[in-house]
Amino acid sequence: MSLIARITRHFEESAQLKLAAVEGLAGPVSDAIDLLVSVLASDRKILACGNGGSAGDAQHFAAELIGRFERERPELAALALTTDSSILTAVANDYSFEEVFARQVRGLGQTGDALLAISTSGNSPNVIAAIQAAHERQMHVVALTGKGGGRIASLLAEDDVHLCVPHDRTARIQEVHLLIIHCLCDGIDAILLGEQE
Repeated sequence: MSLIARITRHFEESAQLKLAAVEGLAGPVSDAIDLLVSVLASDRKILACGNGGSAGDAQHFAAELIGRFERERPELAALALTTDSSILTAVANDYSFEEVFARQVRGLGQTGDALLAISTSGNSPNVIAAIQAAHERQMHVVALTGKGGGRIASLLAEDDVHLCVPHDRTARIQEVHLLIIHCLCDGIDAILLGEQE
């Protein structure tokens, strides 16, 4: 297969998945937007976590809220739990890597806050521990997963929101996760600032 054919296949698979997933995800993404807006409107914050590419997604989300998405607005309270190398390495060294997000959730999270938990497999032990810590703190959870949701699917509470991409390939799941993150940011802005085309 030529490189052009491989590249074309990636584009086509990504586009096809996004179109196929919209019917099942549009409603839950709307629910997640409503939940996150209620958190922010209550003067609470959103904590975000994930590993690898999902860590990048957590940071991307927090940056869009603290900075801006597509329109000027006041900064919104969001924090990626993936960026403080001293915390991450101290907790991983002194406790375990499984605790790197959970300890931050317990230390920074408050009742009424939200956790954006990202795991393409739904089985990341440190993201699972973060969700459990968020529930201990009576926080809301929005989980972005794929591959059927993994263990995370069974951990979520009734008022949590599960955004599970219906695919098994990590790259495709991550591509839809990024689209979902952009939808979350756009929806938050639309509710807070009013509709804009």
